[in-house]
Amino acid sequence: MHPDWLRPEAWPAEVGAVMTTRAGGASAGAYASMNLGAAVGDDPEAVRRNRAQLAQASGARPVWLKQVHGARVVNLDRLDPEDDVIEADASIATRAGVACVVGVADCLPVLLAAPGGRGVGAAHAGWRGLAGGVLENTVATLCEAAGCEPQALQAWMGACIGPQAFEVGPDVLQAFGADADAPDPARFVPRVGADGRARWLANLPRLATDRLRAAGVEQISGGGWCTVSDASRFFSFRRDRITGRMAAAVWLRG
Repeated sequence: MHPDWLRPEAWPAEVGAVMTTRAGGASAGAYASMNLGAAVGDDPEAVRRNRAQLAQASGARPVWLKQVHGARVVNLDRLDPEDDVIEADASIATRAGVACVVGVADCLPVLLAAPGGRGVGAAHAGWRGLAGGVLENTVATLCEAAGCEPQALQAWMGACIGPQAFEVGPDVLQAFGADADAPDPARFVPRVGADGRARWLANLPRLATDRLRAAGVEQISGGGWCTVSDASRFFSFRRDRITGRMAAAVWLRG
């Protein structure tokens, strides 16, 4: 596993988890070097090699999703081997051998672990999925499969667009029920956009923390890295448009 990749601290020994960075892969140019996105214009052979490296590092088979910024969660224990395309933004598993994976390049990845190695989950939480309930759905699905309460889960947030870079319009405030005239500055900071219109800087990790706590999750860590501000370490779609994708993965050790 590349030493630059991000990993949660103090997680259960039965659980493996990682978020890749740009480091350690075979891709070149705008995709250098650990691009894991298969539909972003990169050389398919380089992507294949990068994905194989993640599989080798985890010792599990990564299951890739077709992410649509929604709230659907798939249980990998019930996955049909014939399914080539799985349209969902989160997955859970209670068996070793597979890794729950989400791809990101500004959206927030959230990894979950149930106690005693009873289950894991991964969610792709951009603002649309977050407002639509992807985290609540992932927590509920994992708890049901693992036979535990939300308070027993551990959640870790990876790198995403940070609160100094995530400029949003009134549609985002509306999606989270925030008052555009007097928003909570811990979540939305008012500013004037380049076009002279009202804009806000949104704190995506804080909004995700709100959702996790409302769902009953108490053990939450991570979320301190900004993809936009660190071009040498992270891909960022908002910053570069043509760019690669990182991945956050979680799995049960065999």
